[in-house]
Amino acid sequence: MPHFLDTNVLLYSISRAPEEASKCAQARALLDRDEGAISVQVLQEFYVQATRPSRSDKLPHDIAVGLMRTWTRFPVQETTLALVAAALEIKAAYTLSYWDSAIVAAARALGCNVLYSEDMNHGQIIGGVTITNPFR
Repeated sequence: MPHFLDTNVLLYSISRAPEEASKCAQARALLDRDEGAISVQVLQEFYVQATRPSRSDKLPHDIAVGLMRTWTRFPVQETTLALVAAALEIKAAYTLSYWDSAIVAAARALGCNVLYSEDMNHGQIIGGVTITNPFR
């Protein structure tokens, strides 16, 4: 089964901050595995955050786009009306933001049983998807 990678995993993989070296290594290890999965939302969030002018180690457009293309070797969940509806159901049932709910819905749609994320409750299970913080 594939494991789903949240945006923070992709962002830590490009970090040059010395205090994030261990997170960078862990993120790269997850990305080196073949069983990853992502969503269009994750790719969009990555691009916005990786290239934002206020980021101290911001990426140029062409490098960010190249990385995004590389990560499309993984299954990529598109944003559909069905996915939005599923995210809204998750949001209503759990105390998650819409955006986190959409990540969980995408992971579930791709058949992932693990969602690697620093942003949600480690160990929480939502619809058969276990949230795991790989940076703990």
